[in-house]
Amino acid sequence: MDRKMANRKLIRLSQLKNKLATENLEEIDWVTFGVIVKKVTPQNANNGRTFSIWRLNDLRDLNACVSLFLFGEVHKEHWKTDQGTV
Repeated sequence: MDRKMANRKLIRLSQLKNKLATENLEEIDWVTFGVIVKKVTPQNANNGRTFSIWRLNDLRDLNACVSLFLFGEVHKEHWKTDQGTV
C-alpha cells in the first residue's frame, strides 16, 4: 500500500465536497477509499442500458455519502459487488 500511495494525497470521502470547493484537484494525484453502504437495484436508463448506483462512505461521517453511478462495462463487471466491500 505504501508503494501504491507514494506521491499521492489521500482525501477522505467525507472531505471530498469541501476539497472540491477549495482546491483544484485536477492538479493533484489523489485517491479516496469508500465502503459500499447501500446498493440500489440495477435500473434501466431511458436508452435501455442498465446501470447501478452505489452509496459510498468512509465511515467517519455516516451522513456524508457519495453516490457512484456505474454504467457500461463497469456496471457489467462490478454490479454484483457486495454491500460492505471497500
